[in-house]
Amino acid sequence: MRRVLKTLSSKRALVAMIACVILAFMTGLRTADPDFLKSIRELTFDQYQRLHPREYQTGPIRIVDLDEASIAEIGQWPWPRTKIAEMVRVLTDLGAATIVFDVVFSEPDRTSPAQLKNSLAATTPKEVLEALEILPDHDEQFADTIAEAPVVLGFAVTPDETGSKPVKIAGTAFGGQDPVSFLPPFPAAVTNLEVLQKSASGIGSISISEDDREGIVRRVPLIVSDGEQLYPSLVAEALRVAQGASGIIVRSTGSSSESATGDPAVTAIKIGDFTPPTTAAGELWLYFTSDRDFPERYVSARDLYKPEKLPELAAFFEGQIVLVGTSAVGLRDIRATPLGEQVPGVSIHAQALEQIIFDQYLSRPDWANGLEIIATFLAGAIIILAMPAIGSIGTAVLGGLMVAGLIGGSFYLFWNNGLLIDPIYTSLTALLVFTAATALLYFLTEREKKFVRQAFSQYLSPDLVNQLEQTPEQLTLGGEIRPMTILFMDIRGFTPISEQLTPEELVSFLNTLLSPLSDAIQAEGGTIDKYIGDSIMAFWNAPLHTPDHAAMACRASLAMLKVVDDLNARDAFRFKARKLKSQSVKIGIGLNSGEACVGNMGSARRFNYSVIGDAVNVASRIESSCKTVGSELLVSEDTRKAAPTFAYLEAGEIELKGKSEPIKLFALLGDEGLRNSEEFRELEATHTRLLRAVAVSDIQAAEDALQSALLLAPSLMDFYGRFEDMLENLKTAKTASSAAQ
Repeated sequence: MRRVLKTLSSKRALVAMIACVILAFMTGLRTADPDFLKSIRELTFDQYQRLHPREYQTGPIRIVDLDEASIAEIGQWPWPRTKIAEMVRVLTDLGAATIVFDVVFSEPDRTSPAQLKNSLAATTPKEVLEALEILPDHDEQFADTIAEAPVVLGFAVTPDETGSKPVKIAGTAFGGQDPVSFLPPFPAAVTNLEVLQKSASGIGSISISEDDREGIVRRVPLIVSDGEQLYPSLVAEALRVAQGASGIIVRSTGSSSESATGDPAVTAIKIGDFTPPTTAAGELWLYFTSDRDFPERYVSARDLYKPEKLPELAAFFEGQIVLVGTSAVGLRDIRATPLGEQVPGVSIHAQALEQIIFDQYLSRPDWANGLEIIATFLAGAIIILAMPAIGSIGTAVLGGLMVAGLIGGSFYLFWNNGLLIDPIYTSLTALLVFTAATALLYFLTEREKKFVRQAFSQYLSPDLVNQLEQTPEQLTLGGEIRPMTILFMDIRGFTPISEQLTPEELVSFLNTLLSPLSDAIQAEGGTIDKYIGDSIMAFWNAPLHTPDHAAMACRASLAMLKVVDDLNARDAFRFKARKLKSQSVKIGIGLNSGEACVGNMGSARRFNYSVIGDAVNVASRIESSCKTVGSELLVSEDTRKAAPTFAYLEAGEIELKGKSEPIKLFALLGDEGLRNSEEFRELEATHTRLLRAVAVSDIQAAEDALQSALLLAPSLMDFYGRFEDMLENLKTAKTASSAAQ
């Protein structure tokens, strides 16, 4: 017994014991396979794709892009259905084999005569309304057009239970266990108008399997279920319609060629002549090509409306599967790929179709998990046995060779066979066994400080970063709900400005403007969330608590306006010196206060400290309303209540996109000094009289108050222009009412 105790007390025995404990823990952890290990594994596969992306082959997939240029030229989305019907007719005439919409037409066309009649009923003569009644409905015209073409429409899966069930066109047959019994059901869906669904050749789900941890799209479902029946995805339906197939065949465990052992799973999906490999949930692993390196997939939607361009587009679309989607940032269909790119959602569907058609697949076999668990245990055991035999240096060399062999073999299988086998966890286990737990503890302690500084140095002021470094417990990763103030800033007229500048000049312009604006935000304790093209998103009260976050955001916003004025005054952008059409720069800022979720929205390897929630969406909508209201700086009523000492003028209740009820907004004019000035008090009183007069339709009193306000504040002409329009509408309504009587 003494000899045993002596052996156990030796340094090598202690290291061996720690190594065995670590190996047992790591093997057990890999067997349990929690979500964070899946994240690490999938990030490894992402890196493989970056090293060896899928080889791009031309055709037969094309994308009609509802891009920024198209929206700028044709108009705000959604376009009239007659305009989209024209697109379908053009694509059909150009020989498109199938036309697939990565868009859901869930609401009636707002430009349709019936919709116009309803919106104009109160202010339009009867004879005009009667004329609108006999005009053809735009949605019915669109339906008639798609009924004569091979058109596939999409529906969007939603977690809400307030949606509807999509129409099912494709037939589905299955062998083995019914997939409906084990696939996770979606509660409801956002579907197309019924008249459109009845006319389509196919309908499929446009929803994409976006990873909740990193926000990266790695798989796309080929089938989905609502708990009652199966539906094809947009990819599967596009492939089916293009081949003229009547349905889709799904094979699962328990079929004649598959054993029924283990958990039920999808084993094969046959779509016409194609049988792509899938996951147990019926998803296709995506193997990407670079979207930015192969722009030949795309054609701008605006080109379809230019007759002079159609002859050269005939060869582009002849016999092709044509997907219609958007790359416009404002339409919020931008996704992250394993290649590190931000691509339109329609590109995901296009690339899935390409790899199916060209037989370029990735797959993770069902035996991969078992192989990785066995390899993890064997790698650790070899290190433990080698250390007393050949020493630390020899074991390090052996471990290095073993890790190189694991990674090299895994990448070889990926390159030649498209197999996804993870070498990283096995290699990491061998490394942990070798270095022991004490070194790991030290490493994690130092890594915490480095993590905080690297993660926040570009978003926070140095003082805040130092505070976080000293008290990292103030940083809650993973997300927490707290009251916040969110800011959105956008450059007005950015497109005309960018058209006058070369790419190099445009970058210089943005740097000249965004740098001091960012400094103004950070000087007031704000956290910069992200730069979105010519816009800035920032927030207050995270990661450090700041009780007066609304006031800090207001001061930062006023400072940002002053920064722009100073830059314009000294011609910092050299617009006047170069005699450009745009002589100055204007910005719009929206502020909103409310509860939101803030925290680490990515992973340890791909970190993004951000904020999400309805309060964020409202702030974005408020910024978008600046031009309509005629103010450079608008805040919500919640922000005004949280920072009551500033100078505000009520803009009234404004309808925001996506909100069922109008929201009261206020123009922020200045700080406490202006708020307490006699001039502002007089203007505020006059403005209050104007609001009251408008509320009771007292036109004469409103006109008097409006003229007084303009005399007191002629610089607010744009802001009061909206009230002039209100008075004109009141006059028109009063005249129409008198005529009717």
